[in-house]
Amino acid sequence: MVGFIAVIILGIGLIVLNITIVPQAEAYVIERLGAYLDTWNVGVHIKIPLMDRVAGRVPLKEQVIDFPPYPVITKDNVTIQIDTVLYYHITDPKDYTYGVADPFLAIENLTITTLRNIIGDLELDETLTSRDVINIKMTTVLDSATELWGIKIKRLEVKNIMPPAEIQDAMEKQMKAERERRESIIRAEGEKRAAILVAEGRKESAILNAEAEKRSAILHAEAKKESTIREAEGESESILKIQQATADGLKMIKEAAPDNSVISIKSLEALAKVADGKATKIIIPSEIQNLAGLAISLSEIVNKDEDGAKRRKLT
Repeated sequence: MVGFIAVIILGIGLIVLNITIVPQAEAYVIERLGAYLDTWNVGVHIKIPLMDRVAGRVPLKEQVIDFPPYPVITKDNVTIQIDTVLYYHITDPKDYTYGVADPFLAIENLTITTLRNIIGDLELDETLTSRDVINIKMTTVLDSATELWGIKIKRLEVKNIMPPAEIQDAMEKQMKAERERRESIIRAEGEKRAAILVAEGRKESAILNAEAEKRSAILHAEAKKESTIREAEGESESILKIQQATADGLKMIKEAAPDNSVISIKSLEALAKVADGKATKIIIPSEIQNLAGLAISLSEIVNKDEDGAKRRKLT
């Protein structure tokens, strides 16, 4: 009885010890009696004691390998150092476990070989400016080679390309000269642009000044024209008023029907006004001359009457 219980306890212990829990993002490769049996994914699994064993624990997450710099020779015989970084993940745990002895070493050696082949077809200048092309070619070649190992190459990135020191110095000098040249070009373009803007500003200012002067001349001419028109209108209106006054005066004279004596007196008044002027020669109408003679005769008659009166008083 005791032995039976011991066997039961031993059996339960063996079962508990052979319960296997596969965690997330991992896969277990199981062998039975040394041969591949199955691939266990996440969950609880039970091995058969003394028969089954875990041959490999395979991570399924994407992984990264940062390779150290490798010396490679370009097409123009320049030795450069290139360091790369590789991103991959395992797609088939069985092939990964049994396909290659050391997957990391295999990937590293394959990367070095592929990199040297690709860089060997490029010159230094092409290498420095063709990182994207290198990345695509490397990824394609490595992914095709590692497919048999259950590995998927996601991408390979060239981190850094380091030429020899003397070439780096020459490149730095060239880059400095290029920067200075570009700076000179940008400065010249800026000065040219500034000169163009100044010239355009002066041109615009000259146009505005000319337009202002033209506008001023037009306004001045319009003002002068308006003034001349107003003066002419004023003179015309004055002449019309004088003519109207003259006409009104003639009309009044005509309506008054003056006799010859009134006309003669008015003529004498007009002659007196003319005589007050600075004219050196005066032409007197015959009618006024007769009237003047009449005035002299009347004056003599008046004087004679006054002399006779005085003599009568004395006698």
